[in-house]
Amino acid sequence: MSSIPHDHVAGHGHDAHDHRPSGIMRWVTTTNHKDIGTLYLWFSFTMFLVGGVMALTIRAELFQPGLQVVHPEFFNQLTSLHGLIMVFGAIMPAAVGFANWMIPLLIGAPDMAFARMNNWSFWLLPPAAILLITSLFVPGGSVSAGWTMYPPLTIEAGMGMDLVIFAVHIMGASSIMGSINIITTILNLRAPGMTLMKMPLFCWTWLITAYLLIAVMPVLAGAVTMLLTDRHFGTSFFNAAGGGDPVLFQHIFWFFGHPEVYIIILPAFGIISEILPVYSRKPLFGYASMVYAVAGIAILSFIVWAHHMFTVGMPTAGLLFYMYATMLIAVPTGVKVFNWLATMWKGSITFETPMLFALGFLFLFTMGGFTGLVCAIMPVDIQIHDTYYVVAHFHYVMVAGSLFAFFGGVYHWIPKWTGTMYSEKIGQWHFWLSLVFFNVAFFPQHFLGLAGMPRRIPDYATQFTDWNMVSSIGAFGFGLSQLVFLWAVIKCVRGDGEKAPAKPWEGATTLEWTLPSPVPYHTFETPPVVK
Repeated sequence: MSSIPHDHVAGHGHDAHDHRPSGIMRWVTTTNHKDIGTLYLWFSFTMFLVGGVMALTIRAELFQPGLQVVHPEFFNQLTSLHGLIMVFGAIMPAAVGFANWMIPLLIGAPDMAFARMNNWSFWLLPPAAILLITSLFVPGGSVSAGWTMYPPLTIEAGMGMDLVIFAVHIMGASSIMGSINIITTILNLRAPGMTLMKMPLFCWTWLITAYLLIAVMPVLAGAVTMLLTDRHFGTSFFNAAGGGDPVLFQHIFWFFGHPEVYIIILPAFGIISEILPVYSRKPLFGYASMVYAVAGIAILSFIVWAHHMFTVGMPTAGLLFYMYATMLIAVPTGVKVFNWLATMWKGSITFETPMLFALGFLFLFTMGGFTGLVCAIMPVDIQIHDTYYVVAHFHYVMVAGSLFAFFGGVYHWIPKWTGTMYSEKIGQWHFWLSLVFFNVAFFPQHFLGLAGMPRRIPDYATQFTDWNMVSSIGAFGFGLSQLVFLWAVIKCVRGDGEKAPAKPWEGATTLEWTLPSPVPYHTFETPPVVK
């Protein structure tokens, strides 16, 4: 330090800020948690639109029986990539975007613990996304075995499969780095006085999610690496012709895949737990039980994976174990739902857009949870496995669950992020259009599944025509509704609207609007001075 002239030390001298990159390089090189959170959120929304276009192509094909829009093989590739892009490209980066933006603000930290690594964990994602999308256009096309990438279909697939494997590896590395960063930030950078049990619930849900990610991402990496060696290096992990077992892949994949379901939903639980108290004007009910419920869900998520595999011919004892273990997860999830209801009970509730999305989440996620219990009943699942009933179930959990929570989180926090209030009228339009069209799109799929329509098939018997038409109309309505959301966000970013006051949500006088629950003695806008 002594060899540097005094006026060139950061913060001294007239040219201290002259070397700060501007324009595009500011975003490429940024280590600021808010910038990186913004990058994650925009990336996630872009991938949401890409995955959405794929979904609409699928629904256009299914509008009528017969083959009219795309070739069957391309249809299967679209189905597979739609799943991979929505899970790894849209939902998970959105959750990490919220974590980057809000965790330092909620715990009074100056930034994330590893700022450079934070930058890197984001910039791994665009190349992975390019690999995923490019896989559609190489000779032989992309993965056509569903987002689950089951062999033997993926052992024989074209080079697009290799691009998908590479993309999954890169996104896994990104997730692991992000998780290490989040855990370290939460454990080491809390403001004085903020113990773990005084932390906002959003931070708790992300702390537990980050542990889940670190536990299961290497498992997925192992599965796709074994797939790669089966494809190119003559191994026979999953290749029955060489003595391998295709069902082994399912076990490894779902050991990752089931905790992944909770990785997707837990940050959403955290956001809902921050929104409901503010618009109910009451502290969150049962804070400690909420923390334990999240931890319970996370632990149980590791022992239920084979409920995705009830039809592979497991012993009856195994079937019974996975059935009961799956039903057990309904207990901590129920604790959370009842606590949210108790938070609103006798509160002074107002129905701004974030609250509407939280209520939409509560109703539809609970419904998705009930259909999950239906799928958990093994004899029933054997009938509805791989039908549209399952598609309806997980879209209720992922779209009406995660996505609605994220929309609510954006409306709740965007005044904090941009300094501008969103347009309440546009927000309400976005909510009602999304709610109605989501249900029009996915509710009929329960009927289709119970009637026996298989998923991932481009053609179907004429008996399924009517509900497929309804479902496709709903899907197009839901997709177009998201342009209303884009409009609302762009207006905020451009500053078109009233300036956000210090506490935008009127009436929450005793509660700071970022609302750590339970109500803290200090809101940590500026970390308190230790006496």
